Amino acid sequence: MSRPRHFSMLRDFQLADWFTLGNAFCGSGAVFAALHYMQQGRVGVLLAGMALIPLAFIFDALDGRVARWRKSASTLGRELDSLADVISFGVAPAALAYACGLQGGWDWLILSYFVCCGVSRLARYNVTAEALSGDEGKVTYFEGTPIPTSLALVVLLAVAAVQGRLGAQVWWGQWQLGPWQLHPLVLLFALSGSLMISKTLHIPKP
Repeated sequence: MSRPRHFSMLRDFQLADWFTLGNAFCGSGAVFAALHYMQQGRVGVLLAGMALIPLAFIFDALDGRVARWRKSASTLGRELDSLADVISFGVAPAALAYACGLQGGWDWLILSYFVCCGVSRLARYNVTAEALSGDEGKVTYFEGTPIPTSLALVVLLAVAAVQGRLGAQVWWGQWQLGPWQLHPLVLLFALSGSLMISKTLHIPKP
């Protein structure tokens, strides 16, 4: 009698893939922390969610090292890594920013743009990884900034949260542009997203 297919899928996972799932778990936890803060207003929970993003970054760094150490890199692992990165370094920072008070109509559009840039950045990397590989079969540089650089935005939000600069007290205030509000702080997310999808910016890959 054969076992259910989902057990077979788990057997296909390499050790590095479990680190990647740790990345996704942290990103999901950060999103739930943002939602909890909006419901209960507990800044401690919001800060805990923000602290999960550096942990996700550690898992993201370790999965590649483990894959190279065990020589177990695979297409499944690469796709899994991209999906986890979208959650932890795309959706989660946007959700945390929204919870912090970037809730105007223009903010929604820019945060959505930021997430879409992250998705596009990862998709392009997966498609062009072989073309960008050097003689050793390893990608030697990134086109555009890697999506984990959004960690810097989360650190900035954490500083704002510690200082109590949330909601109506968010740094740099808000502008009324037509029917919607814009918080200038959200423009950092627009900049981050634009740098991700840049094709002229080449960053050496360690």
